[in-house]
Amino acid sequence: MKIILKEDVANLGYKDDVVEVKNGYGRNYLIPTGKAMLATPSALKVLAENLRQRAHKIAKIKADAEAFAATLADVKLTIAAKVSETGTIFGSVSNIQIAEALEQLGHNIDRKLIQVAPIKHVGSYVATVRLHKEVAAEIPVEVVAENAPVVEETPAEAPVEAPEAPEAPAAE
Repeated sequence: MKIILKEDVANLGYKDDVVEVKNGYGRNYLIPTGKAMLATPSALKVLAENLRQRAHKIAKIKADAEAFAATLADVKLTIAAKVSETGTIFGSVSNIQIAEALEQLGHNIDRKLIQVAPIKHVGSYVATVRLHKEVAAEIPVEVVAENAPVVEETPAEAPVEAPEAPEAPAAE
């Protein structure tokens, strides 16, 4: 069944794309939820006319996406995660943590646009940010271990000295 997408659908296509899907997926999910419509000859003519009229706007959106991708070219992320002694991460680093790290750097990107395989070990990885259907930016991500074990060892030795030091200045 051929359908015209009304909005971006993950792993299927982008808005105004004409795609071929199985009948059940189109009739039972895409059309009732308003994500797509049937690709009838008249609907295809209307789509072609709309695309022709919006060609200038689409070119501007693509140019904006390319400019934003250029600003992301210099970005390198370092994410600290809790790690076991063997180097495996407790949980995983996903697109949510990458989006938060980018937001701290001043780049507000929706987490749904970031594609990365689940990261379960310390090391270097690459995250892909899909800004437009033709524009993607790759961001290097370095996952490092938090100093949690080192911090836990230091307070075990320091509590004897740490409480005495703050009490002495407070008493004076």
